[in-house]
Parts: sequence; structure tokens; C-alpha cells
Amino acid sequence: MREFLWDLDGTLLDTYPAMVAAFQRAVTNLGGTVSHDETYQLMRQFSVGHAEKEIAARYGWDWHALRAGYQQYEPVLQVAPAAFDGAQAVLKRVTALGGHNYLMTHRDQSALTYLEQAHLAEYFTDTVTAEQPFARKPDPAALNYLLDKHGVDRQTAVMVGDRNLDIEAGHNAGIAGYLFDVDHLIHVTSHPEVRVADLNELLPLIK
Repeated sequence: MREFLWDLDGTLLDTYPAMVAAFQRAVTNLGGTVSHDETYQLMRQFSVGHAEKEIAARYGWDWHALRAGYQQYEPVLQVAPAAFDGAQAVLKRVTALGGHNYLMTHRDQSALTYLEQAHLAEYFTDTVTAEQPFARKPDPAALNYLLDKHGVDRQTAVMVGDRNLDIEAGHNAGIAGYLFDVDHLIHVTSHPEVRVADLNELLPLIK
């Protein structure tokens, strides 16, 4: 594999601490309570949107109100998130061997700022962020856009992410999926070709 399509949150950058804190603050402001562990597990196993809808339903809230609070606090709390160990080494090896890295995130343009801050932006050929109107993963539309735009041989391409929906998006686009499960939390239903807890484990797979 040498054409790598990457998720951002929880895959390249450890953005979850601020995400969880923002979600908890939004819940508290609406008069509820939710633990750190439950919030993290809902986000990791499913998505932020799933967490919003589940907690809102528990309290009988309009989930849009919870989302508004989360979106208010998350950008403030999310300050220069750190790259996971091995992220730079893997990105660098991909490019050194003539491959390419592409970003596919549902985060807005802040994703590019965070990559710059983590000194990872230079390794990316192209990116898709929330500003582009693609359906959310596991829909493969954004991945297909990147693959087709750059004429990528799908036999050499892989989607790397930290959730089942990332792997499913890759498979739906006709490429492999590597699951990064740093804390062995995911109940895996997506049949990834590779599952790792350390990004450095991907280095031997880049050829």
C-alpha cells in the first residue's frame, strides 16, 4: 500500500480530550450530566452525532440544541492537538516511497490548521473537509472524489481511521481499510484488513 486516505480525529491527531470536554459542558449547560467515559465511548464507537442524539433522547431534548452547545465549545477547547506517536513517521514513509497521503475529515478548515501545528501538513497531496458538500462516512463519495481526481490505483489504496465507519467508507469505495484502535475500545464490525494500536505498526505495510 502506498496511497493512504486518512481520517483526522482520533487517527492522526488526539482531538478527543477537547471533544469530550466540550460535549460534557454542552450537556451540563442543558441541565444534564454524562460521564467522560460514556461520552468517549459513544464518540469512538459511533460518532459525535450519534452521541448527541442518544444523550438528547435520554433527556427529551432537541439534539440540535446539544449540537449547538458542542459546536460553541469545541473550537475553544481544541488547542493544537498532538499527533499520535508514529503519525509523522508513517506519513513521511508514504511520500518517501513515492506514495501520497490524502485527508478526508468531517471537520472544517480548522483541520488544516491543526495539521500545520502538528507539522504534518507538508505530507498531504489533497484534502476534503466539511466545506465540501459530500455525504458523511460511511458514504464513499468523498473518498471516490479523491481517488478519481488523482487517478489512484485502488489496489494500492487504503483508508485509515479509528472507527468502523471509516473502514466501511473505504470498503464502499473499493479500497482496503486499516483500523487504528489505540485503546482497544472498538467493537469491530467492519472487517478491517489490518487493526493496530500503534501507528508505527503500519510502517512495514508501506511498500
